[in-house]
Amino acid sequence: MIRRTLLFATLLSVLVPLHLRADPKLVVVELYTSQGCSSCPPADKLMHDLAARNDVIALALHVDYWDYIGWKDEYANPAYTSRQQKYAHVAGRKMVYTPQMIIGGQDDVVGARSMELADLIAKHSAQKATTRVHATREGNDLKVTAETDGPFSEASDIHLVRYDPERVANITRGENAGRTLTYTNVVADWQVVGQWDGTAPLEMTVPVSGDMPSVVLVQMPGPGRILAAARVE
Repeated sequence: MIRRTLLFATLLSVLVPLHLRADPKLVVVELYTSQGCSSCPPADKLMHDLAARNDVIALALHVDYWDYIGWKDEYANPAYTSRQQKYAHVAGRKMVYTPQMIIGGQDDVVGARSMELADLIAKHSAQKATTRVHATREGNDLKVTAETDGPFSEASDIHLVRYDPERVANITRGENAGRTLTYTNVVADWQVVGQWDGTAPLEMTVPVSGDMPSVVLVQMPGPGRILAAARVE
């Protein structure tokens, strides 16, 4: 009995530290939305719930192709429209639409289909994490490290995303005229800050300023699958 107790204690001492060191796998959900889109508010509201989850990085990218209808989205950026168009090209589609959620850089959901979205998040969360990225902020520097189980078939892109946790818009024209809408995790800046082929661990420093939260993504080009993500509040 004593020997079995000692064996159990030894196993526990090994397993518990491993459990404590394990980082939860973060699933990235990108919402392509617009203040000029009348079907977008339910998806915008769903982002509030997603942002509260520890296992999800929720990012709202406002596109500009609704602006001509009568209301110019103040958060829209043509670069986000271009990113959505590239996703469509990779998927073999000719059209883009809002609201669209893209999960892990691979799967997409039309509108605010919460059950379908939950299934896809669970699917990506269950996938084995072969690449890991970590980021910490030291003053105006973001220290980024990453490791992977093997080199990539082609170099991945390292993305730095800055976002505003909440913004409120009073919309006076267009399809949502007269509404006051709250937006969550609105992307303010998105840039590729490097590439990494995975042949050696990654170590890099990226300058940052201001107090907006940051997200670092390791993503295959295309854009393709998001291999790993880290969040710095």
